[in-house]
Amino acid sequence: MSTTSNRIEIDSAEMPREGLKVVQASDVTGDRLELSADVVIIGSGAGGAVSAYELARRGLDVLVLEAGPYVPSRDFTEDFTESLETLYEDHGAQANTDGDLLVLQGRCVGGSTVVNGCVSFRTPDFIFEEWHRDYGLTDFTSESMAPYFERVERNLSIQENRPHEIARHSMVLSEGARKLGWSVKPFKRNIRECALTGHCLSGCKTERKQSMLVTYLPWAAAHGARIHSDTRVDRVLSENGRATGVEGRVVDREGRHIADIRVKAPRVIMAAGAVQTPVILQRSGLGNDQVGRNFACHPSFYVGARYPQPIHPWRGAMLGVYVDEFMHPDNGGFVLEVGGLGIAELCMINEPGTGKPFVDYMQKAAHMAGIVTLIHDHNVGEIRWQGDHKAIHYQLSDKDFPSMMASLKAAVRMHLAAGAEEVFLPSSEALSVTREADIDGQVDKLVNKPQHLRMVSYHPQGSCRMGTDPANSACDPQGRLRGVDGVYVADASLLPSSLIVNPQVTVYALANYVADRVS
Repeated sequence: MSTTSNRIEIDSAEMPREGLKVVQASDVTGDRLELSADVVIIGSGAGGAVSAYELARRGLDVLVLEAGPYVPSRDFTEDFTESLETLYEDHGAQANTDGDLLVLQGRCVGGSTVVNGCVSFRTPDFIFEEWHRDYGLTDFTSESMAPYFERVERNLSIQENRPHEIARHSMVLSEGARKLGWSVKPFKRNIRECALTGHCLSGCKTERKQSMLVTYLPWAAAHGARIHSDTRVDRVLSENGRATGVEGRVVDREGRHIADIRVKAPRVIMAAGAVQTPVILQRSGLGNDQVGRNFACHPSFYVGARYPQPIHPWRGAMLGVYVDEFMHPDNGGFVLEVGGLGIAELCMINEPGTGKPFVDYMQKAAHMAGIVTLIHDHNVGEIRWQGDHKAIHYQLSDKDFPSMMASLKAAVRMHLAAGAEEVFLPSSEALSVTREADIDGQVDKLVNKPQHLRMVSYHPQGSCRMGTDPANSACDPQGRLRGVDGVYVADASLLPSSLIVNPQVTVYALANYVADRVS
């Protein structure tokens, strides 16, 4: 198996000095492209890039199709508002049907790995236990997956934050956690000598973040994989129960239709993300009735607070430490992650008002710090293609609402223990807390107004669940889509349940696992 390799098998002479060879819309001159490959991969993020490298180095002819643009690192602006427009799905406006949950995904060559916060967790043991118990996935254990985890961690330089990578916001809030007696730990991140710019969510201009854009995709290309951007796959094609390829459109950055594209390939790997993968399969009429169901997303709050001393939350590494005191479902089922933020994000996390209240709020921006909450949500959502548009049906379940409120109260407590003067609640109402005695009263105002909560998700997952029972899973334990041969899923859609932690490392490992089983 490929997991036994201890090195990236590439001749450095084959690697480009700068950038990546990508066929873009601007390179297409005709009105139709007819291509062929041994494997066509839809999506170039965590799952697509790892699959491309692992299969290309086996000698397969690999073609990667990415719906978003190719933006080389030198063109990243480090401006979050502009990055939302150029690097994110739906220009950063992708949301659930109720409009109270923003679902952020990368839509560019490299996918969400280009715009994530670098956080690198292995799958927790209790999650594997849940997969065994509920979905029959007894082959997935920390021990059996260790070679995959070790491989990607080695390839992507994943290591624990060093002291100089713990920014002031993380140092201040670490002290608050310690005062409360809570377990607080440094993050592990996929970083090579972090430049400490704090612009992770806008793409890493210095290429210190080991995203797919600068690692697995160039490595795959060095083994002969071809990459096309600006290519929207509409349907997976099949004949007599077997995949035969895909068809779609080449669309430029202004949304103009440039050409139709058709690819002949006996193997199709779906790695377009937990929203787009089921949508493409539904448009194709492939898979069972579980495709699109069981969607989870770690609905999160960003809880900001103002401190008496300057924090400068935009300085240093964006993510430094996390609190795992409540991670296990028996202890609460949530994680608190200390995160920096920029001026644009400050305007999004709560209700700063208008006019003088807004000016007063922003004048003290340098004194702000924040905490991101993550919960182990149940898979209650559903992704649907509704004739001419996608729909994300997701409402916070009655089972998960208590965890969300508990995580919010814990974040407020941690801020106050760290010395915050005022903690702003993530609500469309202007609500804040200044004393521990007021936490319950203020937060409980939101219990009967869940529509006022400002939730965001960076971690959509689970919409093509793998499992042993076709009644509750879309894919088998090898990642093969049920009902058609030659179609595999290798992205976060595959996850049977939400992970509670940032999923990128799990997706890397699962994509490697699935690639080893592509025949």
